[in-house]
Amino acid sequence: MRTLHLYLTRQVLATLGMTVLTCTFVLLLANGLKDILPLVISGQAPLTLIAQAILLLIPFVLAYALPVGMLAATLLVFGRFSADQELTAVRASGVSLVAVSTPILLLSGVVSCLAAFLNMQVAPQCRVAFLDLVVRTGVERASTFIAEDRFMDDFPGYVLYVGRKRDTNLEEVLIYKLGTNRGIESLLHAARAQVVPDVPNQRVIFRLQDVNYNDFLVWRDYHFGEKDFVLERKVSTQSRRGVDLSDMTFQDLAEKLDELEKLAGSAKPLPGATTEQLRQQKRQLQSLKADLTMPVLVQIHRQVAFSFASIGFTLIGIPLGIRTHRRETSAGVAMALVLVLLYYAFVILGQALQNRPDLGPHLILWAPNFLFQTVGAVLLWRANRGF
Repeated sequence: MRTLHLYLTRQVLATLGMTVLTCTFVLLLANGLKDILPLVISGQAPLTLIAQAILLLIPFVLAYALPVGMLAATLLVFGRFSADQELTAVRASGVSLVAVSTPILLLSGVVSCLAAFLNMQVAPQCRVAFLDLVVRTGVERASTFIAEDRFMDDFPGYVLYVGRKRDTNLEEVLIYKLGTNRGIESLLHAARAQVVPDVPNQRVIFRLQDVNYNDFLVWRDYHFGEKDFVLERKVSTQSRRGVDLSDMTFQDLAEKLDELEKLAGSAKPLPGATTEQLRQQKRQLQSLKADLTMPVLVQIHRQVAFSFASIGFTLIGIPLGIRTHRRETSAGVAMALVLVLLYYAFVILGQALQNRPDLGPHLILWAPNFLFQTVGAVLLWRANRGF
């Protein structure tokens, strides 16, 4: 039995490593490197930047790759185990399927603990650090984003045109200020300019020289020998508005939830109010509390629920792998993708309904776990009976 357990565990670990590496590579490209790679390819950023970005993104994508890898590994290994008639040999020895699967189920628990640590602590911190790196790079190398002889709308509310560029020195600079209806309100024309990054404030300063300013709202012209003009890149807006709930650690979310609950509970009863008015105020406060806290609750439950996805994926992957009796990798991967899409459909639904506390969106996030674990347990029990 020990030899069989070691054999299956090694097979699952090897396949898990392969699938996690593949998923990590794909998710790295889809979750941020697309913002860094163009700079590296064009020679505008050093290779150390891409290395730092990869290191920061790996924990974030691992939180998603581990459950997917665990599902694909169980489907592939137990599919081959059944197709190669090894399952028949074990069956002839009188060993139950539950006994064979025990170390793999324990392994899924270990993977879930690792995923929980990544989901609740490491991944959010690394994600925020990566976003800060992107913002800092965009500010420090602002001149690399400026193209000659082209109108650019990379700065909110403004359109920039540069006739010639030599590193951080610009010539024939036009800065159009747009109004609310996208009409032009004013125009700055500078014969020369220098790009000065302001990294602490995440903005770019254009040190303009020989400036003509045309205000089209009052139809007046001004001239300046030198003028500093500050612009903010679009990439910096996400960081400047603070950390999103999805990028907070579990502790940060818990503190945020406590803060919102105290805020909602700080309201005082109306003086001289009747009993009916007090009841109405109580219902309003409860509704306010639910509206304020539900988005935070959704993120907390998402982190915890998704951490235990590996257990449900393993429970359903073992019997499905045996039922398919297929050795082909493509069949196992296709089945894994279908199950992952089904799981994520519940996650997307729960997050989409985070502003509808009456529907219990935080509970919807647990639905795929219970569904996969229940169906997996039933299928495993039925497979064990016929084993």
